[in-house]
Amino acid sequence: MSVEFLHTMIRVGDLDAAVKFFCEGLGLVEVRRNDYPQGKYTLAFLASPDDIRRAGYDGKDRLPAGLPMVELTYNWDESEYGGGRNFGHLAYRVDDIYGACERFQKMGVTINRPPRDGRMAFVRSPDNISIELLQKGEALAPAEPWASAPNIGSW
Repeated sequence: MSVEFLHTMIRVGDLDAAVKFFCEGLGLVEVRRNDYPQGKYTLAFLASPDDIRRAGYDGKDRLPAGLPMVELTYNWDESEYGGGRNFGHLAYRVDDIYGACERFQKMGVTINRPPRDGRMAFVRSPDNISIELLQKGEALAPAEPWASAPNIGSW
């Protein structure tokens, strides 16, 4: 089994203040930003200069696989998060998303967001931390039992 750490997601109430904190204070570099008007949110991805250098990223091409990042998620209609809702999830790339979900299921772990699309799933750790699983490479063809499995709980 191969697994690769991708990013940690944090919800922020003030994107500019958060970017300033992480970039000016901690020394991270913003490597990508995308606005999603249909969903009313913005994603900003930050990485350390050392990780950027190790990954060989020149700032021009597509982000390289294996560049660990912090994802700042700014929901345009929300400015405060209570009860730990500002921490989002950890994300890992896996070789076989169906196999990974099957392993978790055999361990008694609930698949909160099944990989219906053959690309993405969410589970929760024993401490209730949300974990995103992403298929390495192209999405797998939709397959049962996952294609028709409902969401369970939240992620």
